[in-house]
Amino acid sequence: MRFRDRVAIVTGGGEGIGQATARRLAAEGASVLVMDIDAAAAITAAGGRAAAQAGSVTEEADVAAAVGAAIAAFGAIDVLVNNAAFTSKGTLAEVAPADWDREFAVTLRGAYLVTRAVLPHMAGRGRGAIVNIGSVNGLMYFGNPAYSAAKAGLLNLTRSLAVEAGPQGVRTNMVSPGSVRTGNPSWTERQRRDPAIFEKLARWYPVGRVGRPEDIAAAVCFLASDEAAFVNGANLVADGGLTAGFGVMAQDLNG
Repeated sequence: MRFRDRVAIVTGGGEGIGQATARRLAAEGASVLVMDIDAAAAITAAGGRAAAQAGSVTEEADVAAAVGAAIAAFGAIDVLVNNAAFTSKGTLAEVAPADWDREFAVTLRGAYLVTRAVLPHMAGRGRGAIVNIGSVNGLMYFGNPAYSAAKAGLLNLTRSLAVEAGPQGVRTNMVSPGSVRTGNPSWTERQRRDPAIFEKLARWYPVGRVGRPEDIAAAVCFLASDEAAFVNGANLVADGGLTAGFGVMAQDLNG
């Protein structure tokens, strides 16, 4: 129960990594606000404390309403997980200016807006933990260039916040997942084209599989907990060893 008497906001909490994170935080004692009615209902049905707030992380008014709802419902905000993200186009040639703007709006601007709304409250209390969900796409090329650029920007934002807000008692860190098996539209489309896509990707991962949402939720909860009290400005790469080296290439080279 690392989060007993703590309050968390999770953006993009309706599915995948966000949903798994919201559920784990609640299971460990946190009261959780998610911007998804169904996700909140699932948490309360399991005996946890949750509230829902409709809206988009790209709209300042919606963000302000969500932050206000969390404080009204639970009295404070201790943890923020910036998980909301969006991607649609796999190559730079496919990305139109409108696509670029939308991907940055959700993935990077959304994290900025929610953090900007929450930070004064956390700083005023002298405590808080922000965990941003990055991606190995922000570190290396794996396609989806607009999304990748936004995630790279989020890494720099994480470091900036760590330095600026650290003296006020607010820690900021990032978790950068590799491929995670979720039901989001980008993976659904890939599975439509190739039902065996996750099995094919598994050969690139030293652990022999792609990630599960619960794998990432565990990493997020560590960084958000008091166990990570001296961790600030870190990027925890949770990718099963993908970016540690290219085992498949090494096998080809060595016969």
